[in-house]
Amino acid sequence: MAPWNAVSLAAVLIGAFTGDVAAGANDNPRVAFFGFALINTSLEPTKPVEETRLQMLDALLQEKLGASGRFRFVTIPPELQKEIAAGPGIWNCNGCERDFANRIDAQWAAWGTVQKVSSLILNINLYMEDAQTGKLEFAKSVDIRGNTDESWRHGLDYMLRHYVLGQP
Repeated sequence: MAPWNAVSLAAVLIGAFTGDVAAGANDNPRVAFFGFALINTSLEPTKPVEETRLQMLDALLQEKLGASGRFRFVTIPPELQKEIAAGPGIWNCNGCERDFANRIDAQWAAWGTVQKVSSLILNINLYMEDAQTGKLEFAKSVDIRGNTDESWRHGLDYMLRHYVLGQP
């Protein structure tokens, strides 16, 4: 039996490490992200710019979490998007998000809400749950002050960095 030398030991360690990384990438949850919805409990009507901000949050969440390498987003087919849009809303459908996620082979269902209390007080909520068990894997809310692109973006970015991804 030949003794281990530094080169062969390094080769074994590198092979083991890259194997673990590759296996770990496949362990990242497949996520069906159903987007953000606005819950307007203020006395003010919903403005078109707020609908645009919801789309901005959708894109920001997918960009940040996708770039982290910790989540794999599952594409929601157009037919299913239409079915979802015709329903009561993911945030208020009594578990339909799990059914939708399972239908497209996602392990987790994710969605968010922005509650508008007034033009000054809003909060951003994000939910991620196991599509098989319904167990919440993540639920968090951050309050923001001011109804601007910058405050919405900053609020979601703060939540993702500090709570979802655990970054400083």
